[in-house]
Amino acid sequence: MLQTFDIVYYIASALLLPMIIYSFYVSYKVNKTFRDFAGVFSHSGLTAAEVAQSMLERAGINDVSVERVNGNLTDHYNPKDKTVYLSDSVYTSSSVAAIGVAAHETGHAVQHSTGYAPLKIRTAIVPFANVGSRLAIPLIIVGAVLGVSTLAGIYLVYVGIAFYALTTLFMLVTLPVEFNASRRAKKMLYETGILQRDEIDMADAVLSAAAKTYVASFAVSLLYLIRFMGIFLRRRR
Repeated sequence: MLQTFDIVYYIASALLLPMIIYSFYVSYKVNKTFRDFAGVFSHSGLTAAEVAQSMLERAGINDVSVERVNGNLTDHYNPKDKTVYLSDSVYTSSSVAAIGVAAHETGHAVQHSTGYAPLKIRTAIVPFANVGSRLAIPLIIVGAVLGVSTLAGIYLVYVGIAFYALTTLFMLVTLPVEFNASRRAKKMLYETGILQRDEIDMADAVLSAAAKTYVASFAVSLLYLIRFMGIFLRRRR
C-alpha cells in the first residue's frame, strides 16, 4: 500500500514537466505583455524615472535614489543602497508599461521605509538563499555519488536538500512581497492621477504577468524539492 509521501511524490513528479513548460510560457508572456503596452504612452507624459521620483517624494521618502541599470527588465529595488534601479527600456520611457514597472519597484522602497515584515524576512534570507542556490544541487549530486548507504553521502544529501528547501522558502516569502508591491503601485498611480483608469488596467496587465513568473518559479522549486526528498527517502528504504 502506498504511503502518503509516495502519493505526494508521484503527484509532484507528474506535475513537474507541465509546470516547467508553464514557467517558460509565463516568462514569454511577461515580455510580450510589456512589449504590447510599451508603445502606449501615458497622458501625463512623465517618464518612468520621474514617476518613481514623484512617488518617493509623495511617500515622504527622501533617502532613496532612482538610477538607471543596464539590461532588459532588470528593474529592482536594492534595500542595501536604497536605490530604485530602472532598466534601459524603462528609465526614460513614458509608456504605461514602463510606468507600471517603475511604480512597482517604488512600492518595494515604500515597503522598506514602512518596515513591511515579509520584505524584512526576504532580505534576511537572501544571503543564505544565494549560498543555497549555488550549493544545493552539487551537494545532492556528490552525496548521491558517494551513496546514501554511506554516512558522508547521507549527510551531504541532507545538507543539499536543506539548502534547496531554503531557496524554496525564499521564493515563497517573495510572493507576498511582490503582490503587495503591485497593490501599492496601482494605489499610488490611481491616487496621484499619473495614469488614467484604462492606463492603470494596462499597467496592471504587465504587473500581473510578472507576478505569475514568481508563482511558477516557486511551484517548480517546490516540486523539485519534493522530488529530491522522495528519491532520497525511497533509496533509503
